[in-house]
Amino acid sequence: MQEGATDPGLYDYHPYNARPKIAWPEGKTCAVWVAPNLEYYEIDPPANSHRKSWPKAHPDVVGYSYRDHSNRVSHWRMADVMSRHGFPGSVSLSVALCDHHPEVVADGVERGWEFFSHGIYNTRYSYGMSEAQERAIIEDSIETVERATGQRIRGWLAPALTHTPRTLDLLAEYDFHYTCDLYHDDQVQEVKVAKGTLASIPYSLEVNDHYGFNVYGMSGREYADCLIQQYERLAEEGERTGSGTVMCVPLHAYLIGQPHRIGPFEEALAHIAADSRCWKARAGEIVDHWRAAQ
Repeated sequence: MQEGATDPGLYDYHPYNARPKIAWPEGKTCAVWVAPNLEYYEIDPPANSHRKSWPKAHPDVVGYSYRDHSNRVSHWRMADVMSRHGFPGSVSLSVALCDHHPEVVADGVERGWEFFSHGIYNTRYSYGMSEAQERAIIEDSIETVERATGQRIRGWLAPALTHTPRTLDLLAEYDFHYTCDLYHDDQVQEVKVAKGTLASIPYSLEVNDHYGFNVYGMSGREYADCLIQQYERLAEEGERTGSGTVMCVPLHAYLIGQPHRIGPFEEALAHIAADSRCWKARAGEIVDHWRAAQ
């Protein structure tokens, strides 16, 4: 092995064809969880020497207002489609949204959605944080979300997917149950932490609407087809192997909730919801069921 190419030791290696079986409730073969990112983007965030907050010079009025469509219009368009087909949200929450737009958070609470932290703002990166700063953000997340929703958050998706070497250990220390920050598997897996336990629940960059539309350049129809193909393969593998898989559908309302995209998306959700192999679940329910079987 080349020098510097060592395994970071975040999790053990378990080949897909030789691992313990996972049985989902009622014989379902694929647990499907939908992860709306309810976010607040600052128009002129403080600078971080490791990464620019906006690709353009800021204040970026265009970028800010484009994303603000989520909290004014498209959240309700997206959420109504999810509710219509029985999918509860597991919310990746910019915690500051509880103060900026409490109406959006309250709507998720009313729908029975689960909340986990996506940091305070998606424009505040973890790079370069001290341990005290990182602890303060975790503690703020716990306190603010519990005050706004009545829930003690159990999961974490790092703001803008940024981390420090201590992030996962701190999450376990604060009794978080799962992280969405590892993209290495299609089943729930154990994370190696200094103390306690932490599970990695499959999140997805491949079927994340941000990647679908802004990176891969998909049309609304192509993205919907991608979701169906992802589900069909995972459900079939879970059925054939007798070991349940996990599909995450990460969403951003300002993208998926646009009028020209919401129709194909609803057709994809309807297809998945109608399949008897689908377990429509919240992230915490998936992790709890997996953990209880260990």
